[in-house]
Amino acid sequence: MDQKNFPLLSLPFSLLLLLQCTRSLSQEPAAAPSGPTNITRILEKGGQFTTFIHLLQVTQLGDQIDTQLNNSNQGLTVFAPTDNAFSSLKPGTLNTITNQDKVALVQFHVLPNFLALSQFQTVSNPLRTQAGDTGNGEFPLNVTTSGNQVNISTGVVDAILGNTVYTDNQLAVYQVDKVLLPLSIFGPPSPAPAPVAGGTEKKKSAGSPSAAGTDSPADSSGAIGDALHGAVAFGAAFFGIFYL
Repeated sequence: MDQKNFPLLSLPFSLLLLLQCTRSLSQEPAAAPSGPTNITRILEKGGQFTTFIHLLQVTQLGDQIDTQLNNSNQGLTVFAPTDNAFSSLKPGTLNTITNQDKVALVQFHVLPNFLALSQFQTVSNPLRTQAGDTGNGEFPLNVTTSGNQVNISTGVVDAILGNTVYTDNQLAVYQVDKVLLPLSIFGPPSPAPAPVAGGTEKKKSAGSPSAAGTDSPADSSGAIGDALHGAVAFGAAFFGIFYL
């Protein structure tokens, strides 16, 4: 081979080798954080979850999730709202709820079992969350699917499940485009109980003289008057007999 042509032949081969290496690296999944499972580090590595991380820290639920995952075989599924999802809330939304409600809000984003992405196709509604029992209707979380799209409804908002942030067959973390607002905290207030029909009329009739009991003032005065009238009549008759 002519030595002058060798560099021209080696250059395309080098580029081909470089492209092949780059493509192989991009197909590999992101490495999980080393050491015990840590939900905060997982979200930090995923990016765009700053507000949700803050809520996990102030409620101390992040530590509870880590403890549960590292000390038991019970799996968990976490729906992680993005920072854009929190930004779309009305200003001051998180500041208007109590600390107890903030705990329930975070727990509402956690399922007490592991769900792979394919399992959302056959899951039974409503989903049970760590916020409480769904039987009382306060924390309903329903899932519907359309093709590969997973939709989540809370009765207040409808969200779409996005990318898989992390999964290891024990913990699944999925990105959601909206904050999952529980019905019991952010739903419309319960209507005031309707007044009892006829309640006002009963109260009026109970206070009227015609409906008063035997111990009412009107009845008492009438009974006293009748007694005095009888006594006077008896006295007159008695003295009339004595006089005769």
